[in-house]
Amino acid sequence: MKGIVLAGGSGTRLYPLTRAMSKQLLPIYDKPMIYYPLSTLMLGGIRDILVITAPGDAPLFRALLGDGSQWGIALSYAVQPTPGGLAQAFLIGRGFLAGEGCALALGDNLIYGDGVARMMQQAGARAVDRARSTATIFGYRVQDPERYGVVTFDRDFRALAIEEKPTAPRSSWAVIGLYFYDAAVTEIAAALTPSPRGELEITDVNNEYLRRGALTVERLGRGHAWFDTGTHESLLEASEFVRTLEKRTGQKIGCLEEVAFRQGFIGTDALLRLAELHDKSDYGAYLARLAEEGPLS
Repeated sequence: MKGIVLAGGSGTRLYPLTRAMSKQLLPIYDKPMIYYPLSTLMLGGIRDILVITAPGDAPLFRALLGDGSQWGIALSYAVQPTPGGLAQAFLIGRGFLAGEGCALALGDNLIYGDGVARMMQQAGARAVDRARSTATIFGYRVQDPERYGVVTFDRDFRALAIEEKPTAPRSSWAVIGLYFYDAAVTEIAAALTPSPRGELEITDVNNEYLRRGALTVERLGRGHAWFDTGTHESLLEASEFVRTLEKRTGQKIGCLEEVAFRQGFIGTDALLRLAELHDKSDYGAYLARLAEEGPLS
């Protein structure tokens, strides 16, 4: 199972912050935004990841993330020439995927909650099951569903339909920026017709899997949090959320070094070397403390 982080787009809703910098490089409290979706994929056991950026941004992402080997993962890079829709990621990444299934995480989404890693691992297992076509998406109840793709359910919470930014939403369940697909996704994306706004819509991909009877929707309920950090307000809310939890619990959210260590991607010696790179900051002290505590049993 491979992963894609889509960190392209122009970030116009965050102007003037994003006039000279990709929004996925902006901070959410103490870490760059892209750390959060990357850590999400890593928690799902995914180690081979393609980062798709806007033109001109790739050198900045490379300077920040490198090839991923310091975290025991492999990072590749590609460019989204123009904002052509979320489903364009599968066409840009066709060579990287090489006929495999994948997980797509949006670079401006933060997902938090107990059990998410388990749901992701189950979704990944379904996506690589070549005996059947499968896709898994995640739903989260919101107050403003008209801003998102919206999924409606029957009484048994089986998905009936998905609508993109409906003016009169029939549900309050938004489809969040984490998707798991089998190898058929590249063919499905290639067959799409651009929407009236000129984009290849991820909702059309999801509806095709729904039409095939191959779509699973995992609902994130109480105890989970999701932020689409594409506006000034949501960027601030996400930072406040991370700060509050980290201050209260003494544990970091979206810490790539910790996730790599807990997942067994790197060992104690590697973690200590990473701690030394940040030895002037609280971040480095946190990593050193993790190394002292040792791996979780």
